[in-house]
Amino acid sequence: MFPEVNVDVFISNYTIIDPEIYQLWVEGYTFVEAVTLLKQKGGIFAEVPPELIASDVQDHYRTYSMLEKFLHAPPKLSEQPTFQICPQDRSLLIEHYYSLDDTVARELFGKKLNSRNRKDLDEVADKTGVRLKSCRRQFDNVKRIFKAVEETQGNLASNIRQQFILPEELAQKYAAVVFIACLRFETTKRKLQYLNFKDFYECAQALMTFWTYTYQHSGADYLDNEMDKEFLLDLREIRYLLDKEKEIKHLVSLRLKPTLLERAYQEVENNFRSYYRAIIMMACNLHRTRELRLLFVEMTERLIEPWKQNGWTRDQVQQFMQCMTQCVLDLEVPRDNQDIRCLWDRYMQVINVCLFRMYHP
Repeated sequence: MFPEVNVDVFISNYTIIDPEIYQLWVEGYTFVEAVTLLKQKGGIFAEVPPELIASDVQDHYRTYSMLEKFLHAPPKLSEQPTFQICPQDRSLLIEHYYSLDDTVARELFGKKLNSRNRKDLDEVADKTGVRLKSCRRQFDNVKRIFKAVEETQGNLASNIRQQFILPEELAQKYAAVVFIACLRFETTKRKLQYLNFKDFYECAQALMTFWTYTYQHSGADYLDNEMDKEFLLDLREIRYLLDKEKEIKHLVSLRLKPTLLERAYQEVENNFRSYYRAIIMMACNLHRTRELRLLFVEMTERLIEPWKQNGWTRDQVQQFMQCMTQCVLDLEVPRDNQDIRCLWDRYMQVINVCLFRMYHP
């Protein structure tokens, strides 16, 4: 008689993800280049024979290539039975695969996400110093996310985060790129080339927050990438403020004189009419699709370039815009024009953010 023994057997075959090798793969290094870089780095690789490093890297690269099809739809990564991957490594795989270089994202602004522009990514690679394979990965990821969420109702960043299991910050970056692509804002003009990704990111965040339907209608029935057409039409009422120019100028002058140097104050006095009317007329024309798409160009030509020519600092821009915004809000408005305050406040929330971000003296 043998005693009865209960034995529980558990076999684990987790796929090993090496963060360092995976990062090299994501960045577009070839297998040979990755081996060379690891060997040059030394450390734990210093005493390892090159053929063993090569064998290990090759195994990892083969695994990552097989995983890539699941990364195109991240939820499938936890559903597929082929590779056992712990939750922490799954998050690492997804986050790194969908990493987005600011320099590459800036070059993708304003470009149609089609096969022709994908073929021209070697120019983006040369300009940014990012490897061509990585540029293609990022282009394909932007296109994939764009197609997945462009017509999905609800918050854009939340939809991206849920569908692609991305961290909040990364989802917000993709939301900005998708938003500008959906609305087809002009970002490629030569006079806008000085603007970086962070500038457009902040502008897109402000636009999504204040000028889309989600501003007054939170919930899943509205799109972050759909402008509030009624609001843009109502902005035509701001034309009323043209008749209040002298009154606003007087208020602005009183408030700015103690804070500005004489030369800067005199420049505001001499050119107030031009700046004030530019801001008013931009608002009145935003209901036209073409004018909306040219928003960044209009701000640059009508405000930023004159300010630069007159030697304004960023602090002066911020002081002037905040002062003018508040002076209009403090203005006594007839009862039948009370909506103008709300329209002005909502309009200037975006204009102030954009002008401050875009102004690089």
